[in-house]
Amino acid sequence: MDTSIHTKKLTLFALTWPIFIELLLHMLMGNADTLMLSMYSDNSVAAVGVSNQILSLIIVMFGFVATGTAVLVAQHFGANNEKSAAEVAVVSIFTNFVFGLILSLIVFVWSKDLLLLMDLPTELLDEADSYLKIVGLFSFLQALIMTIGAVIRSYGFTRDTMYVTIGMNILNVIGNYIFIFGPFGLPVLGVEGVAISTSFSRLIGLLVISYLLIRRVKHGLHFKKIFRLPRIHLQNLLKIGIPSAGEQLSYNSSQMIITYFITIMGTQALTTKVYAQNLMMFIFLFSIAISQGTQILVGQMIGARQINHAYKRALKSLKLAIFISAAMAIVFSFFKEPLLSIFTDNQAIIKTGGVLILLTIILEPGRAFNLVLINALRAAGDVKLPVYMGILSMWGICVPIAYVLGIHFELGLVGVWISFIVDEWIRGIVMLWRWRSRAWEKKSFVSPVENADITA
Repeated sequence: MDTSIHTKKLTLFALTWPIFIELLLHMLMGNADTLMLSMYSDNSVAAVGVSNQILSLIIVMFGFVATGTAVLVAQHFGANNEKSAAEVAVVSIFTNFVFGLILSLIVFVWSKDLLLLMDLPTELLDEADSYLKIVGLFSFLQALIMTIGAVIRSYGFTRDTMYVTIGMNILNVIGNYIFIFGPFGLPVLGVEGVAISTSFSRLIGLLVISYLLIRRVKHGLHFKKIFRLPRIHLQNLLKIGIPSAGEQLSYNSSQMIITYFITIMGTQALTTKVYAQNLMMFIFLFSIAISQGTQILVGQMIGARQINHAYKRALKSLKLAIFISAAMAIVFSFFKEPLLSIFTDNQAIIKTGGVLILLTIILEPGRAFNLVLINALRAAGDVKLPVYMGILSMWGICVPIAYVLGIHFELGLVGVWISFIVDEWIRGIVMLWRWRSRAWEKKSFVSPVENADITA
């Protein structure tokens, strides 16, 4: 049996452009919230920004199952073992559903306590709590969307999740317009309305993506047999997912600490960070899309035991991501003031935000190293080193530098951005060394029995 049949049909471009559109629309959804709220109140922008910092940490927790799902499904699919791929899908969806419900209830019950831990300014607390309670309670919907999306993308159907995201964005923007501006005499709900709109669009998105999953997985999804499926699938999910989540958890929690530093600088600094990062997301969007497409290809190549192809694919993807991210950062730097003026007319915010955009010219190529190579290592089953290095760099380098430069030496947000640059480049260089060492070659989660026909 030729287990390379799947990988021959897929190219990086064919996988990546729908992922790019999907990610772009995800970011546009967040920016739509920010832009529409900026017409309502700058304080509302800051309140939602801090709430989303907490929610992003929750989404990382959901991501540990989705990440393991993407790797295992891709490897089994690459090895032409669609039965095991379908079993992994069932175990993953059920696991993240239960886990998502638990975390959703925790956020809903303790939302105000979580915000107080961030030392949020008093004037922002009520709006932030309202947003966090609503979006947090229904965040399990995102857990399911992430897991089902990971399955569908690993099968190579990246357009499906793109179409779902388009629909979710349209619904979200319409909902934002209704609740923020109150057309036809409807009540203006502000932040609370944005939260309702976000949650409703996710509910509809989940229903549609579930339908697409049933259509795409030809082998069948047997949820009634969930407790009789091989335990090895859950074990492998945890082997990949927990370390991968550890790296993301370390990143997001360190970002929460840095956000706390920024709250010390004041509401204006917090608002500037939100606007600058909203623009920066469009720059590193290309690297994220390339890294996710690369993860699918590398995972399938590893499953098919095409080791040299996997090695070269990751390095080619890295070069492409570095070039595009650097070019985009330079383009954005030329238009930094008009872009920031979309969100605000506060000249102090525009001036500081412009400096941060300039610093991204150095930052983003370093981030490309981490996005592409960590995903490639993860696809090969090599998940521990990125975690160890991430914890060491984020907490031993990024957080201390952010405090020393940003607070102690009073460089403010510029000091914080310098800490980001140092962290990304140090970790990126270590990830490149690890990939070139090829220590990941023997870490596949597909058993020799499954691909014995290729290795024989």
